[in-house]
Amino acid sequence: MNVELTPDQRAFVQKAIESGRFKREEEAVEEALALWEERERRRLEILAMLDEADASLARGEGIPITEESMRALAEDVKQQGRRRLAAERKRATSR
Repeated sequence: MNVELTPDQRAFVQKAIESGRFKREEEAVEEALALWEERERRRLEILAMLDEADASLARGEGIPITEESMRALAEDVKQQGRRRLAAERKRATSR
């Protein structure tokens, strides 16, 4: 397969080669494809999680979000953070 780069893409790759990032244009294309594959894998994972979330809601497993529940969640997160910070400080002073 032959890939034709645009002039801007070719210049971009050439700069990467000149900087030592790549030795050949093919290496840049291989990395671009690897990144694309990883992004597509992650996209599919996210779509699967969304499908599972939709199915969970359809089964009635959702939790209503209210202003009060958000305040309670924020308070819980703060308390957990304070406990963690206190434990870290205690460990640091006991050394």
